[in-house]
Amino acid sequence: MRYYRYLLTLLLSSLLILSGCDSSSGKVQLAGGGDETLSEFSFTDLEGKVRNSKEWADKVLVVNFWATWCPPCRKEMPLFVDTQKKYAVKGVQFVGIAIDNPHMVQDFYDVYGINFPVLIGDAEAIKLSNSMGNRFDSLPFTAIYDRDGNKQYIQAGEITAETLEKQLKTLL
Repeated sequence: MRYYRYLLTLLLSSLLILSGCDSSSGKVQLAGGGDETLSEFSFTDLEGKVRNSKEWADKVLVVNFWATWCPPCRKEMPLFVDTQKKYAVKGVQFVGIAIDNPHMVQDFYDVYGINFPVLIGDAEAIKLSNSMGNRFDSLPFTAIYDRDGNKQYIQAGEITAETLEKQLKTLL
C-alpha cells in the first residue's frame, strides 16, 4: 500500500512539474497528434462501478482529464456542469477522468454538483490522454469526439466557454 501511495505521489508530482497546470494558451503546443478515433477505455466511477466508453457511443463525447489540486481544472468545472445541462438533450456527454485521490474527488464532486460521470484514473488514464494527443501529460486536458468517435478537438490547459461552445455547436 505504501508503494502505491508513493507511486501515486510521484506520478502526480511529475504531472504538476511537467504541465505546470497550464492555464494559458502560450506559444508551446502541449497538445497534438494522437489517435484520430476514440480508443475504448474503462475506469471505475465514484461508486466503484466500472464504466466503459461504449456506454457513450453515438454521443458527442467530451473527455476531460483533471485533478482537484489543479487551479485551471477547478475553474473550468462549473462550465462543464452548465454545458452538460444545456446540451444533454442534444446528445452531448461529458466524462471526467480524475487523476487524483478518490476521496478528494468525491468531495469535489459533491461541492461542485457535477452532473456527469467522473471516473478515477491511474497510469492507464495518463496513457489514454497521451493517445488522445496530450503530449506532455498536461492537466487539464480536454478531447472532443463526434458521434462516430472521431476526434474533433483537443486542448491542453483550461478551455474557455467560447471555445467549448464553438466546438460543440459544429457537432450538434
